[in-house]
Amino acid sequence: MEKELLEERKKVIYELICDELYIPMKMKEIASLLQVPKEDREDLKIVLDELLADGKIEVSKKGKFSKASGKFLTGIYTGHQKGFGFVTVEGMEEDIFISESSANGAVHKDTVQVVLTEEKGGKRKEGAVVKVLSHGMKELVGTFQKSKSFGFVVTDNTRFAKDIFVPLERSKGAVTGHKVVVEITDFGSNSKKPEGKVKEIIGHINDPGTDIMSIVKGYELPVDFPERVMNQVENVSSEVTGADMAGRMDIRSWQTVTIDGEDAKDLDDAITLTKEGDLYKLGVHIADVTNYVQERSALDVEALKRGTSVYLVDRVIPMLPHKLSNGICSLNAGVDRLALSCIMTIDGNGNMIDHKIAETVINVDRRMTYTSVKKILEDKDEAEMEEYKELVPMFLRMEELAGILREKRRKRGSIDFDFPESKIILDAKGKPLDIKPYERNVATKIIEDFMLAANETVAQDYFWQELPFVYRVHDNPDPEKIQKLALFINNFGYGIKATKDEIHPKELQKLLQKIEDTPEEALISRLTLRSMKQAKYATISTGHFGLAAKYYCHFTSPIRRYPDLQIHRIIKDNLRGRMNEKRMEHYHKILPEVAVQSSAMERRADEAERETEKLKKVEYMQERIGEVFDGVISSITTWGIYVELANTVEGLVHVTSLEDDYYYYDESVYEMVGDKTGNRYKLGQKVKVKVFATDKILRTIDFKIVLDEEEVDLEE
Repeated sequence: MEKELLEERKKVIYELICDELYIPMKMKEIASLLQVPKEDREDLKIVLDELLADGKIEVSKKGKFSKASGKFLTGIYTGHQKGFGFVTVEGMEEDIFISESSANGAVHKDTVQVVLTEEKGGKRKEGAVVKVLSHGMKELVGTFQKSKSFGFVVTDNTRFAKDIFVPLERSKGAVTGHKVVVEITDFGSNSKKPEGKVKEIIGHINDPGTDIMSIVKGYELPVDFPERVMNQVENVSSEVTGADMAGRMDIRSWQTVTIDGEDAKDLDDAITLTKEGDLYKLGVHIADVTNYVQERSALDVEALKRGTSVYLVDRVIPMLPHKLSNGICSLNAGVDRLALSCIMTIDGNGNMIDHKIAETVINVDRRMTYTSVKKILEDKDEAEMEEYKELVPMFLRMEELAGILREKRRKRGSIDFDFPESKIILDAKGKPLDIKPYERNVATKIIEDFMLAANETVAQDYFWQELPFVYRVHDNPDPEKIQKLALFINNFGYGIKATKDEIHPKELQKLLQKIEDTPEEALISRLTLRSMKQAKYATISTGHFGLAAKYYCHFTSPIRRYPDLQIHRIIKDNLRGRMNEKRMEHYHKILPEVAVQSSAMERRADEAERETEKLKKVEYMQERIGEVFDGVISSITTWGIYVELANTVEGLVHVTSLEDDYYYYDESVYEMVGDKTGNRYKLGQKVKVKVFATDKILRTIDFKIVLDEEEVDLEE
């Protein structure tokens, strides 16, 4: 149904239901009054569901519709593996707790109507699900278990707390241990299990690659490109022609490099840098992907659907097919490539004196790696410096300018969370061989600094031109969360200045500097991060809190992020004089949906990436049960002590496994205390732990603390 028509029908039906002449009525009575023919009843149901979701009307258990009395709320149900759940209502600060007995058949991701029950003792709001308006999960991934006359699927998603019954004739021949995609045909109720049919057999649980593919399917990540997309890709030229270069700024003679990881194949940014007097001329040149991905083409539709490339531990699921991302759109060395360039003139204090955004043609001199540039700048490696001697002066200028830009950002209050990322090394069968922290170095920081500069410059330019655009925004934290953080850090002797309504990012930056290299650094850093909101895409520039930037966008990665691709299209329309009223109206119409879709797909990709990392960490530690590791206490809770190892793996020492005494959690000092011995476990304390157990389904690792006398026994 067209959006305009839907809104019109919603208005008519809402007015009818709310008319004082009528008592609550069923759908067939509404259809009769509105003279809706039987064949259009499905459209009527869509309108009623929309009004229910909006919270404008409510429906009784007998199926009678009436005006919402205000006691019902509509939100998204988040299930928990223990049976209870929470409902998130837009605009409400806190989720509503739903007990297992009050879920009324709701399952994870359902849109539900809830009624608030009494708040107990000032704790969080509690409620009951009145009606499930729509189901959010139609398919799930799980492990098939077969019995004589039926089968069932134990789902991987622990938030979906029920097993799914599968009749054997709908099992596709699956056997016990098969990982399957199951389509839910009946969601059941509190007393009846959901029912489904096997849609796809992924592989046996012990087959290499089945574990990751189960996560891919579980997050509904698209693997193969549709045929129409691949047909379009076949027609894309594999080299830049003279016609492609016409009208572009030719900067092929400029000394140009790409700097990426060793295994990167989609090189979408290149750098040039010169210095005249006190002024730096920095060029950030980004692959002109829009030249090959036309708006509304099959390629464009698929790219928007995917939203982003997804980087899992053993594979990349690209936003664009490899022929584009690793071929004509990749800024490979020694070949002509089309780019969209942001060329900035910057003074010695990091101020942007001038800039130019232009369509260009470039030719990269050398494909550099982070490791190589680090060897030149940090290690002063003579062999490396000789190999790239003609580029060394530019690298030295890069280090100089990056330092200036970083200092300018620091002064304004930009927050830099430096959590070590994990680098997981797998063998050919996907088995983890090693896990180590992926440390940022001088070269990775240079690229970060230059990309940030380009992103800010482009965003500011288009903000002041008042043109439709997609910004990257990061809203100010909720004052309540900041107050809680302030109370928490006060226990450690730290403080932050915050008014009732807001805090400046500089205050959080100062806090992170104060806690550097302290035992509580990991915990306070994580809590500070959690107190902040999630960055997202938006059509209105509200600023970026974390970067302390008034204007920010994503311009630098159109191969792997759709918002970058979208704003390249806007920039090119503007540069070519095509940004007339009609075109502006078109962008105003489509961009809100682009921002929402891109934000949602980014969250999905982040979650899938985290899940594959957790899975491989569990698998790695599974092989090391009984082994002893050095670790640091990263956080303490009532149920136990979390210990992080040097390789970034984190596990739980459950309070019941502390057998030398009865331990309790002293919340006032955030310590685990032995009742009789007075023994204390503190944040940041170094401990030895033995790997005790792992769970691949729950993705958990359990440790036991090794005491000194046990250590001697182990050595013997």
